[in-house]
Amino acid sequence: MISRRSMLGAAALAALPGMLSATTLDKVKSRGALVVGLYKEMPPFHVDGSGIDVEIGRALAEALGVKFSPLPFHADENMDDDLRHMVWRGHYLGYGPADVLLHVPVDRPLMQANPQVSIFGPYWRERVAVARNLEQVPELASLSQLAGKPVAVPGLSLAGWLMIGADGGAYREQLRTQWKDGVQAAQALARGEVPVAAGLLSELQSVLRGDARFAVEPLPSPRAPRDGWAVGMAVKKDASELAQALQAALNQLSANGRLAEIFARANLAWRPA
Repeated sequence: MISRRSMLGAAALAALPGMLSATTLDKVKSRGALVVGLYKEMPPFHVDGSGIDVEIGRALAEALGVKFSPLPFHADENMDDDLRHMVWRGHYLGYGPADVLLHVPVDRPLMQANPQVSIFGPYWRERVAVARNLEQVPELASLSQLAGKPVAVPGLSLAGWLMIGADGGAYREQLRTQWKDGVQAAQALARGEVPVAAGLLSELQSVLRGDARFAVEPLPSPRAPRDGWAVGMAVKKDASELAQALQAALNQLSANGRLAEIFARANLAWRPA
């Protein structure tokens, strides 16, 4: 006589092949939610549950026919750690990984250093930039034209590092580095506290774009990445069906103008990365 326990065991074994063959995309749809990793405190992409990446994550989930489930986290010391914690293994504090992580540099060396993930879907090209009051600084062909002028810049940032080291430290004494990010630096410029601010293009544009008093342009430094860098998203290497679905959704958001609308709401001028 076959026991109920044996019958249940046989049923579980019969279901096992299907469970093993279920793709990440299948699991997302079965769960009914797309878990999206979002960097905390990254204006204008994410601050307190709002921002560009939040809207993109919600639109991607909608395209897959599931709910949007945000998973905010603080950036670690380097991108390799972030990919390990949020994409392929999970965080040592007990959360994650997400189904997809947004705002990942689409960078070949990063891809080669992290074979456990797939990085794809560029949706924004970031740059180090400088903003200036046109009355006080009419032209800026080189950083030497900033001599003696206060510059607001977040000290713990790429822009800060470039400005501190520029021209052998020639501008170090005129830098105002107390700002948390480029958005705060741009706000100081808008208030008239400084004639110049430096930060990321997205940070400066989000505050100053459309204001005829200011110009926002790439930082004129040979050490700044000339063409900037693209940011996209990352999933586990074996989640190829999910990656394909997300890329198709992103393509549609680009084609129908919704991606441009998302960036425009944050006062950024979007163009294909």
